[in-house]
Amino acid sequence: MERIYRVARGGDVGYVSEQDGIVHRLALRGPSLFDGYDLEEPIVGGLVGSLVLAPVRPSKFVCVGLNYKDHAAEMKKPLPPEPMLFLKPSTAVCDPGAAILLPPGVGRVDYEAELAVVIGRRAHRVPRDRAGEYVFGLTAVNDVTARDIQNKEIQYTRAKGFDTFAPIGPCIARGGSRAHLAVEGWVNDACRQRSTTEQLIFPIDFLIEYITFVMTLEPGDVISTGTPSGVGPLAAGDVVTVKVEGVGELTNPVRQEA
Repeated sequence: MERIYRVARGGDVGYVSEQDGIVHRLALRGPSLFDGYDLEEPIVGGLVGSLVLAPVRPSKFVCVGLNYKDHAAEMKKPLPPEPMLFLKPSTAVCDPGAAILLPPGVGRVDYEAELAVVIGRRAHRVPRDRAGEYVFGLTAVNDVTARDIQNKEIQYTRAKGFDTFAPIGPCIARGGSRAHLAVEGWVNDACRQRSTTEQLIFPIDFLIEYITFVMTLEPGDVISTGTPSGVGPLAAGDVVTVKVEGVGELTNPVRQEA
């Protein structure tokens, strides 16, 4: 499996590839990562001394609500007949290691560990049997949610859209072959969520067909596929980690916004 990181090193921002513990710089073949790339010389010391950034800055951050059977049971809701879609603004993106900021006066704020898909090519009305051609790779997302706001409003935009409410990373994993991946959410070294993508109500290929019938997805756009059971509140001083099998660990501290 290949893992692609977007990193800052010595004032420069670029991409590197890690395979079997060996890290290479990437030479892009065009303006973006999605135009293709070649491996350059290995980096001595690997990622040591590099600041890992969010692997993409998507034009569209599409999320799927209530997409795990165990989470639907937890929330005491029936399984939805169709995917429940909402968008996070690109300004909600938060780098690995950066602080999730709790806005003043919004009440309870929850973590939601999720597997996400990074789109690799322009996708418009993609048939389900070709969905895999449009997947660049997988990553991890924390769909941070102002739960009290969500519970009192019909739409999810405000509850899901605060700055720093979309941590993503630490990398994009490519080339995995497992049909079902483990997804976990940890707070302060305690596992709060543990499930697999076998629990998905609507699988990735179905979601790509469904979403691209509505909107064109561009390279670098993200589909976050929903969270398993075990969601819960965050407090200032917490450290929250999303673990996705094959991707790694996305860890962020939690701070009260000044």
